[in-house]
Amino acid sequence: MPTLTREQTNQFNDIFEEFGRTLDITEEQYQAAVKSYQYVGQWLASDDSPLAPFHPEILPQGSFLFGTMTRPDGEDDDLDIDLVCRFDGKLPQWTQFDLKRIVGERLKSNGVIARLVQFPDGRRCWTLKYADSSHFHMDVLPAIVSSGYKTILEKSLRAEAGYDFGQLAIRITDKKENNYKTATRPEEWLKSNPFGYGIWFEQQATVRFEKAVRFSEAVQPVPVYRKDKLPLQRVVQILKRHRDLMFNGDEHKPISIIITTLAARAYRKETNITEALINVVKQMPSEIEEVYSTEKRKMVKRIINPVNPEENFADKWPDKPVKEKNFYDWIAKVTADIYTAMQQRGLQKIQESLEKPLGKNTVIKAFSSYGETLRKSRESGALRMAGGAGVLGEVGTVVRGHTFHGN
Repeated sequence: MPTLTREQTNQFNDIFEEFGRTLDITEEQYQAAVKSYQYVGQWLASDDSPLAPFHPEILPQGSFLFGTMTRPDGEDDDLDIDLVCRFDGKLPQWTQFDLKRIVGERLKSNGVIARLVQFPDGRRCWTLKYADSSHFHMDVLPAIVSSGYKTILEKSLRAEAGYDFGQLAIRITDKKENNYKTATRPEEWLKSNPFGYGIWFEQQATVRFEKAVRFSEAVQPVPVYRKDKLPLQRVVQILKRHRDLMFNGDEHKPISIIITTLAARAYRKETNITEALINVVKQMPSEIEEVYSTEKRKMVKRIINPVNPEENFADKWPDKPVKEKNFYDWIAKVTADIYTAMQQRGLQKIQESLEKPLGKNTVIKAFSSYGETLRKSRESGALRMAGGAGVLGEVGTVVRGHTFHGN
């Protein structure tokens, strides 16, 4: 990576911050999604529902929870919002098949929701597709939680790094499990831990003096929309957008959970997005383990789920070598693209270098907003230029404002 001056590092930080804001979903989109999934949760939990005794509650998971969601590059593309519908137990005779079927039947018994339900149902979730103007769909995952789960979750939110988040594991429905229609004991169902992972990610992302309240706000009955993001959240957004454009819908692209996990492990609490991005792309490959598999009879890569040691996010790589190849091709390309951008001097050249790897329309919007910020700083007398580097910022010679009337 190129060596940057402090002024250049800060300038790229401001550019990446503005780019991240352009990727963020709007507060209106956020509130619309929350209102929609709360309505669904209330319908599942209403007194006349067969699911009411098990206190269903819908909560966000994945990028919607982590604060790393990105708006699609295409204006007409959907936001994909991942949700968990957790239940405090079930009837003893219910299998995964039964629970998912009953959830589906309840959803379809509401005229408004019924029009949104997509068929056939997914491997694990029910998908609700909202009107074209809303531009989002929601994947609702039925899950069983242990007794006293809310208390355990609240305790975990206050936990220090190194805490065992295994207690937050949930049991989910999955059509591909051999016992999908037979196993009645949740302990035999597939295990997942989206909330444990969310707390782990927050701990990794939290920098010095930053109050760790983001995750706890996201799992409240009325979750809080946050405009400000931590450097790691911005880095993950940038990496995911680069991945999306490089692979353009290829089903074998690097999956988001691998990118998020490796980035979080590689992150070293940098407070500047530029420094964090440089370090993360450099260190991500070294966070991948390589071990001998007696089953495969060869060395295989492992990216272990930090809150579930039994789960290897790279478990498909041995049977689908293209997935592993694509990951390493992507790492090489994103590193090269960032290197190229950081060698540029002058906003126009920096913008042009980022348009192809990160999306022309989004980059243009980000630089337009950044330019407006510089204009306001210039007019207030706060804009300066660092000598020799030609970098606009808060250090250097004052850049005088223009009145365009000869003054």
